[in-house]
Parts: sequence; C-alpha cells; structure tokens
Amino acid sequence: VQLQASGGGLVQPGGSLRLSCAASGSIFSINAMGWYRQAPGKQRELVATMSGSNTNYADSVKGRFTISRDNAKNTVYLQMNSLKLEDTAVYYCNARISTEIMYWVSRDYWGQGTQVTVSS
Repeated sequence: VQLQASGGGLVQPGGSLRLSCAASGSIFSINAMGWYRQAPGKQRELVATMSGSNTNYADSVKGRFTISRDNAKNTVYLQMNSLKLEDTAVYYCNARISTEIMYWVSRDYWGQGTQVTVSS
C-alpha cells in the first residue's frame, strides 16, 4: 500500500491550495483518511480527518480548510483557503487501511509529505 500526496507549493497569505492524496495497492477497505502537518521545530499535529461522513478539524483551520474524499479513487483532498503564515509546514496524508491479505486488521499508512509555504 502506498499513499502519494501532491499539491503543495508556495502561496501568498490569503491564498488557496488544494492537496491530494491517493492510496494504491492491495486495499480491502479504507476506514479513515486525513491530513497532518509538521512545522519546523514542532511536533506533527492533526489538521483534518474524515471517516465516513464524519469530519474533524483542528481549531486553527476550522472555517478555512475543507477535507473531502473520493472513495472510488481512494483519494482524499484538503482544500485550504485563506492561508496564513502559520500554516507553513510539511503536510502528510494518513489513511487507516485494511489490506486484501489481512482484511481483518487495519493499520495506519503515511504519505511522503508535501511542503506548503505561505509567504509574502
């Protein structure tokens, strides 16, 4: 199983970016998908998660970021609007996946990270 993230880049404050993360491989089911971020010198923190139709957001991004999924494509998106300087970080996608070989067990998988830089 692999998670491939894309969509990061450099944007000015107030701008927007859309991150994508596609899961591939011998997937039996995906229980949840989400995004985390890690700024320099800080611990990795939750940004947003989605399980079924339930979503969860960090307080710092509520009202600005929107998480969504395309189940047919095993892809999760993060639409980021009104970006702030403090949103600068490496963003990692996460998915809790059951594989075809061990369908009764689920575990977390991580993408490689994509850099988001908000700067004027």
